[in-house]
Amino acid sequence: MAEPEFSATGVRIARWLRSLTRAGQVVVRDGRLVLLTSYGREIDSAPVDQVRVSGPWYAAQDRVMATVNGNRYVLRLKGQLRDGLVAALRRAGTRGSGVHGTGTVSGRRAAPR
Repeated sequence: MAEPEFSATGVRIARWLRSLTRAGQVVVRDGRLVLLTSYGREIDSAPVDQVRVSGPWYAAQDRVMATVNGNRYVLRLKGQLRDGLVAALRRAGTRGSGVHGTGTVSGRRAAPR
């Protein structure tokens, strides 16, 4: 198995208001995004070109909204890991397909009101 392009531990993963894990893991490896529980059990995974990631305008800088297989997850990443995740998904998406896939990676946030 190849070295992960991005890995973050201690990630709070929630689906809407339901917390799935407080200490989960997000891994981008071999062109796939994988969400894992604190015990290493897979919550969800998909090829990066089918994953949509954006920063919700209403949330803090450490949160990311990820749509994986039609399911929306809120990922609470520590520190500057949000930018690292977005960059890893972009690199993996362009490397895997050679062209931009159907997935969307948005690192922009709406202006504060």
